[in-house]
Amino acid sequence: MARWLRFEREGAVGFGRIDGAIAALPDDPVIAICDGEMFGAWHLTGERIALHSVRLLPPCQPRKLIGLWNNFHALATKLGQSVPTEPLYFIKAASSYAGHGDDIRPPPSYDGKVFYEGELGIVIGRRTDGNEGGGDDQAIFGYTCVNDVTAFDLIARDPSFAQWTRAKSFDTVGVFGPWIATDADIANASVITRVGGRERQNYPVADMIFSPSEIVRLIARDMTLEPGDVIACGTSIGALPMREGNEIEIEVTGVGVLKNVYRSARSA
Repeated sequence: MARWLRFEREGAVGFGRIDGAIAALPDDPVIAICDGEMFGAWHLTGERIALHSVRLLPPCQPRKLIGLWNNFHALATKLGQSVPTEPLYFIKAASSYAGHGDDIRPPPSYDGKVFYEGELGIVIGRRTDGNEGGGDDQAIFGYTCVNDVTAFDLIARDPSFAQWTRAKSFDTVGVFGPWIATDADIANASVITRVGGRERQNYPVADMIFSPSEIVRLIARDMTLEPGDVIACGTSIGALPMREGNEIEIEVTGVGVLKNVYRSARSA
């Protein structure tokens, strides 16, 4: 198993990998530095550095981050929603991306509730579209942790137009990382969200209405998926508003833990 990541060190951006199962990783893992293209031809440079010595960036640079709505049986039942016959999704702006350790900061233009949503993220590894017959497991490079932060009050503010894009696309609200895990046992994984150390979400990936391979196959019929694109698989029960100074941890078991702090516009 490998964990691929991007980092900044002394003003330069690089990428590398940490090998081994997450349960066996030391407290301060070592990154094996790579050169080339993460989703193409790459090679190890031979240089190795400690994880603590770098600033982690979002582990890839998606052209688009697609987010699913109503993809868990438990949440659909709680909200009285029917089970969809195809993935229901929106897109977060590329300018919204933030990585592990970055603050989540809504802009001064918004002073309503801001929700965390712990989710599994699919990372695409090769170009795929419906015409190629693609969209299966071979298109999936690996998995990451996602906090699909949402300016909740905006969605239904205007009764004539649901503002999903605006509510999901402020700077710093497209949070994912800390890395991309390959060969993770996703079928048996759980998504756990902790707020200030207190568990708020804990749900099995197996409760998804559409599996990762189905999600990729069906969305690829609508649009071409490119290497590095991320699909957030939707959340389940337990998403709530964040408060000033909350540390939010999104854990996908077998993948990793994404940590960020929420800073309201008032604290800027």
